Amino acid sequence: MNTWRNASLAVTAVAVLALTTACGQEQGTDTNGQSVGAAKPADAGYGADSGYGSDTGAAAARPAGQLAVWDSKKLGKVLTDSEGFTLYRFDKDTASPPTSNCEGDCAKVWPVVAAGDVKAAAGTDATLLGEVTRADGTKQLTVAGWPMYRYAQDTSPGDANGQGVGGTWFASAPDGKKAAVAGSGSDAEATPADLPGLSVRRDPKLGDIVVDSKGMTVYRFTKDSAWPMKSACTGACLEKWPVVAPVDKNDTEGIIEKGFVTFDRPDGIKQQSIDCWPIYTFAGDTKPGDTNGQGVGGTWFAVSPDSKLVGAPK
Repeated sequence: MNTWRNASLAVTAVAVLALTTACGQEQGTDTNGQSVGAAKPADAGYGADSGYGSDTGAAAARPAGQLAVWDSKKLGKVLTDSEGFTLYRFDKDTASPPTSNCEGDCAKVWPVVAAGDVKAAAGTDATLLGEVTRADGTKQLTVAGWPMYRYAQDTSPGDANGQGVGGTWFASAPDGKKAAVAGSGSDAEATPADLPGLSVRRDPKLGDIVVDSKGMTVYRFTKDSAWPMKSACTGACLEKWPVVAPVDKNDTEGIIEKGFVTFDRPDGIKQQSIDCWPIYTFAGDTKPGDTNGQGVGGTWFAVSPDSKLVGAPK
C-alpha cells in the first residue's frame, strides 16, 4: 500500500510541476524554482560558425583604439575602429541614460566595443566619447551616450552589412547619430514618431498590416504553430527574421488582443505573439513601409490586424 501511495504522490508532483500556459506553452520549474521552457538547442545559430566560439557567451569586448571616419557613398560619414571596421548603434538601447539592451546571444552577433584605450577621430568632438557599465560589469564605449558595437558578419574593413538589420541596427555617424541612408536626410532619424508598440498601417498593395513601434512590417512564418505555440525559426534564421520583443497590451492599437501573450522560446529569447502566433520583422526591410519579406520562400507573410496571413495562397 505504501509503495502504491508513494508512486501516486510522485506522479502528482510531476503533474504539478508541468504547467500549461496560454497558447499551449509548456513550462515547469527548475531546482531553484525558476520557470523554464523546453530544453535549449545545442546551438542557437551563434556557435562556431559565427567566429566567436560555441556556447561560450558573448565575444570578448575589444577596444576600438584610434577611431576614424569613413566617408561612404551610401551612408555618408561612418565611425570606424582603428582597423576600419564599422561601429553600430542599437535602437533598443538608450542614450540618456546610456543603457545597453544587447546581451547574451545578441552580443555574439553584435560584439560590444570596450571603452578602454579609445581615442577620438581627427576633427570629431572627443567630449562625445564615454562609457556605460554593462550588466556583467564590463565597460562599453558610448558615443553621445549610445553604446557602440561591431557586427559579426562584417569580415573586412569598410563592410557595413549590419546597416538596417531588423530595422533597429545602424552604422554610427561620428556624432553618435545614425549614419545617413542615401536619400533619407543627414541623420536617418526620420522614423514614424510616437507609434504604439504594435499598430496597423494601410499598405497600398497589401491592405491593413501590423507594424512595430518603428513602423517596420510584422511577419508570420507558416512553419510555426499557435497551439502548442512553437517557432520553427531558430539559429541563423533569427538573423534574417528578428523576433518582435514583448509589447504591453496597452501599447497597441487596432490589433486583435486574443492570444496576445509573450512566447518564452526554448533559446531563452522572449517573443511577442498575436493570437498565439509568434511574430517577426525582416532584416531586409531597411525603412518603414518596406515589405520585402512578403512571400519570401512561400512561407513568410505580413500579418493582418486579426493575425491572419496577408496574401498567402489559399
